[in-house]
Amino acid sequence: MAPSAIDTHTDIPDTTVAPLRKILTSETQPLALRFRALFSLKHLASQSPPTSQTVPAIDAIAAAFTSPSALLKHELAYCLGQSGNGHAVAYLRAVLEDKKEDSMCRHEAAEALGALGDAGSLALLKELRDSAEEPKVVRETCEIAVDRIEWEHSEARQAEKLKKSDFTSIDPAPPLPQTDASQKSSIPELQATLLDTSLPLFQRYRAMFALRDLASPPDLPTAVLAVQALSRGFGDPSALFRHEIAFVFGQLSHPASIPSLVETLSNTEEASMVRHEAAEALGSLGDEEGVEDILKQFLDDPEQVVRDSVVVALDMAEFEKNGEVEYATIPGTGRPVEV
Repeated sequence: MAPSAIDTHTDIPDTTVAPLRKILTSETQPLALRFRALFSLKHLASQSPPTSQTVPAIDAIAAAFTSPSALLKHELAYCLGQSGNGHAVAYLRAVLEDKKEDSMCRHEAAEALGALGDAGSLALLKELRDSAEEPKVVRETCEIAVDRIEWEHSEARQAEKLKKSDFTSIDPAPPLPQTDASQKSSIPELQATLLDTSLPLFQRYRAMFALRDLASPPDLPTAVLAVQALSRGFGDPSALFRHEIAFVFGQLSHPASIPSLVETLSNTEEASMVRHEAAEALGSLGDEEGVEDILKQFLDDPEQVVRDSVVVALDMAEFEKNGEVEYATIPGTGRPVEV
């Protein structure tokens, strides 16, 4: 879902976190409602400078890690990483170190530690990156997280001049710097980097996010070409890489991505973490003709995480179709909340 700017609200009542936490942690509440509560808590957890709501909101998000829903738990980890607050680190490390936890959740916890730039987690991330016993998706995510943290604290970062992004998310990797005067001519170069499996994943991710930024806003002359370049990433051997392509398409909400997203969701041989991300990306395109009907075809999918994602995606699609300002609202205020 494309982000939109909002003001920092200093008059949000201190009683806001408790009802949101109650919704988020309740297994009897509809999943879509719990996601809306989560995104409201994410907003409160991400306030800068922190407010009296920040730590309670982080604690509330982490309290839902007891849920059996892998989809929800992976989203919890993502939101904690986006908080920008070190209070989330201990919760994320606990998820990452739990070998019994779903790999999709552990991967998201590793990515979140990278987003927080937590140098104190480098030893753990390197240990898991280098462990042959770890699932590939965990190893690869730890590799990217290590590179991101080291980049965050490097002198090279200070020397780079990065194009200001339309997106407020803390990404697994920063975009590659744009040095070519002609952005259109840089797309083939970025695509070549994106698809070059001999390169480190971190560098390829940087090309991915550079292409994303060349596709926003959607009427940019480079947008369709950049989306087409990104779609070729669905042929990559790494499920982690393919899932990130789908995530980027969810951020962009560009109609040109619909064919490749539908193909990915429809492929029952595809990894569930990729298909679920494709479903949610389609949800962000819910105002496009036919998208809702496509999503409804997967409500009874054999994969639980896909079924859950379709439920959330249809809720997002309804929000898009109704022209609502934002996907989440802080109870009692009526104010829109950025997700």
